[in-house]
Amino acid sequence: MTVTLNRDIIIKNEVLAIIFSVEGDSMSKKRDLLLRIQENLSTLSKGHKLLARYIIDNYDKAAFMTALKLGNKVGVSESTVVRFANALGFKGYPELQNELQEIIKTKLTTVQRVEMAQEYSSEHDLLKKAFKADMQNIRNTYENLDQKAFNEVVEQILKADRIYILGLRSSAALAQFLGFYLNMILDNVVVVGDGISNVFEQMLRMSQKDLVIAFTFPRYSSRTIEAVKFAKEENVPIVAITDSLTSPISSISDYCLTSNCDMFSFVDSLVAPLSLVNALIVAVGMREKEKIGRYFNKLEKIWYRYNIYDRKN
Repeated sequence: MTVTLNRDIIIKNEVLAIIFSVEGDSMSKKRDLLLRIQENLSTLSKGHKLLARYIIDNYDKAAFMTALKLGNKVGVSESTVVRFANALGFKGYPELQNELQEIIKTKLTTVQRVEMAQEYSSEHDLLKKAFKADMQNIRNTYENLDQKAFNEVVEQILKADRIYILGLRSSAALAQFLGFYLNMILDNVVVVGDGISNVFEQMLRMSQKDLVIAFTFPRYSSRTIEAVKFAKEENVPIVAITDSLTSPISSISDYCLTSNCDMFSFVDSLVAPLSLVNALIVAVGMREKEKIGRYFNKLEKIWYRYNIYDRKN
């Protein structure tokens, strides 16, 4: 009896430590899941208790296990894992898994991400897993995209005096790509990134008539969050392009477009966010067809004159 009580106290302390280490607006959702497991612990069957304790102790690993693999690890059947998810109020195991991934995806170190991929024994397994993950990310992004918010963002881009595009770390690639093509359509685009001037100096002249488009995906860049807060203080409209509505920049933005970026190793998957960026560029371009037609005619002559592209092949 004493051993069980001590074990429950240890588990409760571990849960609370995880809960209070979480920051930002996603805290409530994460607390709900962990408390749900804790609160149901005493009423669970023997097999379900084994699962609950394993998840609390190894949530970073369990989040990326299939129901079958989790069951084998704990010593219960796959159907027991599914029933455990149902007992916690989920329609199935994938819903439980998704919430676990929400908890850990901002906390995984690069080393832990590398370890996640070690179970794939061959290059074929890795190739298949990478492509399947990216296809699923694109599918989920498309199915969950807020079309109204997307249209509003296009309108904001077209009417802004200046557009500041912010992306740091791996998100810099997305910011540069969007900035490159928007610069071909519009003439008021500023790509904000690491350089001689810090991000705040580059955004110093922004006004309420401008627009900030900020990219950040787990692990979220603290400097990006600070820059978005700075723009908010200046009353500049903000578009967040991020992974979910629980992202730290979502609640302080005026518009939020979400895109899946679930990873299975140390590489951030930016395939779905890039598809979203492509759609934005095309949507803006179609609204400015006459302008970009004239621009590209002039640009093609420059490219030809200065041999920008190889003409021999």
